[in-house]
Amino acid sequence: MDPGADVTTANRDTGPGTDGAVTAHRDDAVLHLTLDRADRRNSLSPNMIDSLVDHLTHAASDDSLRAIHIRGAGDDFCAGVDWVSRNTDGTRPRAGDLVRRIPHAAHRVIELVHTVHLPVVCSVRGWAAGLGCNLALAADFTVAADDAVFWEPFVARGFSPDSGATWLLPRLVGFARARRMLLLGEKIPGGTAADWGLIHDAVPASDLDSAAGELLDRLASGPTVALGLTKQALAYGQHATLTESMNQELFDLELACRTSDFKEGLTAFRQRRNPEFEGR
Repeated sequence: MDPGADVTTANRDTGPGTDGAVTAHRDDAVLHLTLDRADRRNSLSPNMIDSLVDHLTHAASDDSLRAIHIRGAGDDFCAGVDWVSRNTDGTRPRAGDLVRRIPHAAHRVIELVHTVHLPVVCSVRGWAAGLGCNLALAADFTVAADDAVFWEPFVARGFSPDSGATWLLPRLVGFARARRMLLLGEKIPGGTAADWGLIHDAVPASDLDSAAGELLDRLASGPTVALGLTKQALAYGQHATLTESMNQELFDLELACRTSDFKEGLTAFRQRRNPEFEGR
């Protein structure tokens, strides 16, 4: 799998001037989405956020896909929303602009990554800040270079967190470490993030592409329906009782047992071989 494969013009979502883009590239059953604004550390413009929403929405209903990969162009993953350009362009938004707009933009990206019935992998090098940090934390698996930096810069910039930071962090690393990141604005290196359980793994920067590729290959060759149901059940269990979670598991099990991959799994077990799942 080649995470550096070129993106054809037909697959490129272009934005005006330096507005950036999100490029999309299919590699068999894996969709690679690249945040392409390296000159701004891949900070997200409104156009890029809308493009991410569109790609993730379409991916959710594409039966030929089995995994999604999100990465940044150049030396960084994503430096968050481009607040500087938006707030220094001479325009004055209407009152209530944030409440009206963000649920359909940044928040929608996080929701889609968290709920799409496909495994989502983020590969992070350089900076993952603000929305970029929370995008990486919402993914099912994030692999980072050991010298990458995860940062929640909200308080340092004079405003409170958004894009799920206060929900994601305590569940991943506990309240004490969440406070350190959100109230003190501590910058967390990739190696520390892996030790904390904030991300899946940290590797030398030179190994990042191969590590992400191996993980994507493993996920894309798995039982896609069962993976999606398990992802949904884990999210449901965050706010459910034990009994409610077991009832959800039973419903999911009924669906999983009706798939071709379930039959293949049993056949492979009887024949003492590795299963060859088709994602159906």
